[in-house]
Amino acid sequence: MAARDLYAVLGVDRNASQEEIKQAFRRLAREYHPDVNKTPGAEERFKEINEAYQILSDPAKRQQYDRFGRVAEDLFEMFFGGRPTAARAAPEGPERGADLRVDLELSLEEVATGVERRVQVVRLETCPSCFGTGAERGSRPERCGTCQGTGEVRRVSRTAFGHLTRIGPCPQCGGTGTYIANPCRQCRGAGRVELPREVTVAAPAGVEDGMQLRLPGEGEAGARGGERGDLYVVVHVAPHRVFTRRGRDLACEVEISMAQAALGDVVPIKTLTGDAELGVPPGTQPGARLVLRGQGLPDLRGGRGDLHVTVRVVIPTRLTSEQRALLERFADLAGRGGGRRKPILKKVKDLLQPSP
Repeated sequence: MAARDLYAVLGVDRNASQEEIKQAFRRLAREYHPDVNKTPGAEERFKEINEAYQILSDPAKRQQYDRFGRVAEDLFEMFFGGRPTAARAAPEGPERGADLRVDLELSLEEVATGVERRVQVVRLETCPSCFGTGAERGSRPERCGTCQGTGEVRRVSRTAFGHLTRIGPCPQCGGTGTYIANPCRQCRGAGRVELPREVTVAAPAGVEDGMQLRLPGEGEAGARGGERGDLYVVVHVAPHRVFTRRGRDLACEVEISMAQAALGDVVPIKTLTGDAELGVPPGTQPGARLVLRGQGLPDLRGGRGDLHVTVRVVIPTRLTSEQRALLERFADLAGRGGGRRKPILKKVKDLLQPSP
């Protein structure tokens, strides 16, 4: 191990945090554990990973390794030939299950009212065949014969400076102190298997895009009786064909006629939760913004937003003779002096005539 960079063994940067080192070790240990990986060299690789983790997971040993390239035991042995004793490695205890993440898409209508949805996750569950022991039914883990249940082994070698003693995790049991001679056929000795599960997610009214909902205990099952991880549900709100969201407020557009804009009217309008009426004041201009109080989205902290309506005045492209006559009459009345308005084409011709 001294010849290799321990950080490279775990595949982490030299500035990696303790949590990053722990996660890298767990991932590699699951991949190369001798009970799971039967390919040639897997056991040696597993031993190498364990030895690297034993040093880098200990802040004091990691500091000495960063400074000298070795741990204190190796330095002591190199210069003094002594045999310091190491604490007996305790069998691994319960390990918390990993957290999981799933994505959930909601419509704006579901956001307005809140909704319960079922999502499917694939997660590690306690093996239903061996109940997490990793051993086939009728058998159980045995004390490791290589380390006699201590979880560690000593290797003594002679060097020019004396005897060099290396103490590390047992390659046979991976430091657990136990060995499964008859692994469970379903989980292959891991004690956990991947299974699909359906989980109910209660999304509250007013939930926002990108928000994470935490479901405690809905992540992966822990190893060796450890507690379950959590499930994080990331919410995505789908775009709506009518409404645009602005926090807890909504925005939309509504079309009205010229007469409605000029005279005022009460216009029926659909909201996310039902029908409502929009009061259009007389003289409303194109692009004006009207507000319906309380017709927005619920706020997670209480209260409700508003609906902001932008008015679009529709200009007719075709008129009946009666409509044209009425508009011309209106134009005459609205014209200067109240006289009859000249037809548009006549006005254009008059403007193009040269002055006398």
